[in-house]
Amino acid sequence: MKKGELYIISAPSGAGKSSLIHEILKRGSVSGSSIELSVSATTRPPRPNDIEGQDYFFISKDKFNDLEKDEAFLESATVHGNKYGTLKDYIESKLNAGVNLILDIDVQGFEQIRQKDILNTSIFIIPPSIQELKSRLLKRNEDTSEVIEARLKNAITELSGANHYDHKILNDNFDMAADELYNLILSRGVQNTEAKHISEILEDLLSN
Repeated sequence: MKKGELYIISAPSGAGKSSLIHEILKRGSVSGSSIELSVSATTRPPRPNDIEGQDYFFISKDKFNDLEKDEAFLESATVHGNKYGTLKDYIESKLNAGVNLILDIDVQGFEQIRQKDILNTSIFIIPPSIQELKSRLLKRNEDTSEVIEARLKNAITELSGANHYDHKILNDNFDMAADELYNLILSRGVQNTEAKHISEILEDLLSN
């Protein structure tokens, strides 16, 4: 059996990463391609609709701390008082089973993995402009104006790390971005987009 590949996908909040990943998983299911989303471990208590092993692996803080000491995580972070991490054994078991695995993490998590000897293809989703990013966050109608401004400030920080990724995909047109991401995974890391064009857009984003 051919071993699966690990695809790390990051993006600033509002760039459309979650929607793109959902679309890729849907296409993979329809076509029979073996593409799955990685499941993280967390100390967060399960919510009513959470499913163990599907949404998260729910573990105690003591167990999480023990796993950290044993270097069992590819990456880990503390968010709002709860710990989250990607288990090495889980990733290896999926890849050995021939599954192409998508790991949805932020730039900080990617930087942890980047410093380790772990074979992966990394992809950064780029919004067309800061104005469009703000518009998308406003359309969610989920956050206060203060939270949105904080997200936009954080977006600039995350965008500054985009050049460390193997590939960058512009999410200006959703269907085109989804096509590119899906084809990138199917072709096992070969991208056809004009890199110079995306680099120019990234440079413009960082100049804001």
